[in-house]
Amino acid sequence: MRIEVTPADVAASRFAISPLGEAVSALRLLAGQNTVPGLAPWVVRARPAYERLLRELPAVGALLALLRRGGYNADFIQPPPDGTGRDFADELAVVRATPLAQARDELARNLAGHRTPPAYARRIYDSPDVVDRLADAIEAAWTTLVEPDWPRLRAVLERDLLHRAGRLLAYGWGAAVAGLDPRLRWVPGGPVGYIEVADHDPETYTLAGRGLLLVPTVFGTMINYVEQPWPFAVVYRASGVAEMLGPPDPTRPEEALDRLVGRARATILRALAAPATTSQLVAQLGMSLGGVGDHLSVLRQSGLVTGTRTARSVLYRRTPLGDALAGHA
Repeated sequence: MRIEVTPADVAASRFAISPLGEAVSALRLLAGQNTVPGLAPWVVRARPAYERLLRELPAVGALLALLRRGGYNADFIQPPPDGTGRDFADELAVVRATPLAQARDELARNLAGHRTPPAYARRIYDSPDVVDRLADAIEAAWTTLVEPDWPRLRAVLERDLLHRAGRLLAYGWGAAVAGLDPRLRWVPGGPVGYIEVADHDPETYTLAGRGLLLVPTVFGTMINYVEQPWPFAVVYRASGVAEMLGPPDPTRPEEALDRLVGRARATILRALAAPATTSQLVAQLGMSLGGVGDHLSVLRQSGLVTGTRTARSVLYRRTPLGDALAGHA
């Protein structure tokens, strides 16, 4: 597949984050439908909650039975964000507003040539409230699997988004596409260039000044949206994800930072490359709650981290001095 772009498409292109897309992708990752390097520790941590969802909410299994790789997936289940900064509730409202006739058409297309779904899943697809039941499954996945880690995940996605947007504006499409995914490459062509996607679609699609929507993901893999009424969009893997969700490498050699502040505090400082709460650091690093709290207190008093209260939690982030010491100035 080729996506034809012109210089006018640079100004019209935009980046967006999709909390709903992360919820669906997290389900797929836990179901073994996707493989994302570096996230095995998170999968192990989230699996009990995922298995509880499967037992308690049959619509979760019905949703997973629909999803396929290399084939059509019903668009209403995971519409791309529109680039206006919608939160999860806004995106879920779009799903719930899907007309039943449209949902039935998309489900029929989704199931054509796909494996036969379980009988309980077929009953859900045939039910008059199928849209709401599948939306309930997505909402449960969000609440249980993604929302507890969302402040950290959003920080990772926003950091990647700002990096890519800067490269697009400063250096053009070639720099923006480089490193997005091994299946993507930029083909220059004078005033008109192409983003080439290594897939089975032989078509060429033209942005015609409408720009491209680029969506980073933590849990997902590359997805292309080229069908109306959605905007042209590419979902791609954000960088710097694995170190945010997994424990530190126990074989990591000691560095100067470890000798300066102690290995445990150095580990916490490195983990705060993306903001985190105390409980999130405990889950990621395998330290005790009291130990993490004590180390954060020392780091805070030393001016290396700062904390901001959000609802009932405190979100910690590195200060510029903490960034410099951690090697990310």
